[in-house]
Amino acid sequence: MTTSSILGQFDLCADRGEFPDLDNGYYYPVAERLHLFGDRTRWALVAELLGYTPHGNSLVDVVHRFGNCLTHGEPGLGDLLDRVDNLAELDPDGTGAYPGGAPVVVRGTALAVPAGPGTPWQDVFRQLAPTHRPLLLADPAELRTGLPADLPLLLRLDEWNQPEDLGGVAPGEHETFRLIAEVLDSGDPSRYRPTLAPNTHWSHWPEAGTL
Repeated sequence: MTTSSILGQFDLCADRGEFPDLDNGYYYPVAERLHLFGDRTRWALVAELLGYTPHGNSLVDVVHRFGNCLTHGEPGLGDLLDRVDNLAELDPDGTGAYPGGAPVVVRGTALAVPAGPGTPWQDVFRQLAPTHRPLLLADPAELRTGLPADLPLLLRLDEWNQPEDLGGVAPGEHETFRLIAEVLDSGDPSRYRPTLAPNTHWSHWPEAGTL
């Protein structure tokens, strides 16, 4: 386990189109989170990108997993976790807009919607996300799927600086993921000392979801 080998895995997955991409044309970004796990010989990174896809009319937590100790599957794109229980009932025709007058049900929990009829779904979910992040993002069982049960959590990031063009800047060339690799290699969360301002908020990615 070395920093270079970790970055090599990130770059390989990026070459395959299986690295977290906030500029994905198929998903309107809503929320995101990174989880770093590791010990002296093992490492794993779990990335969550919560987004609304108009093509499937669904809110999905797109989970990527990387590491040298995954218990199943290959590094890269992992699970697609559908989050809203009643979206098909609220919008059976796939209009892409909230009809009004009803809660959004997430994992059995009814959430009041602070938006009026006709509000685009991505805006509805972006309003719900700040208050309901734990419900919308992965729970402990979902998060640890594919990881050794005893692998310690080193660091969790709710924001970071993401490369604007993964086709032009590989993760291994970008400050954020170089620092993440150092944390995973050393097991020392204090190695994460970024100088670049976070840009993961959805407002920084106006073209995402527009294909």
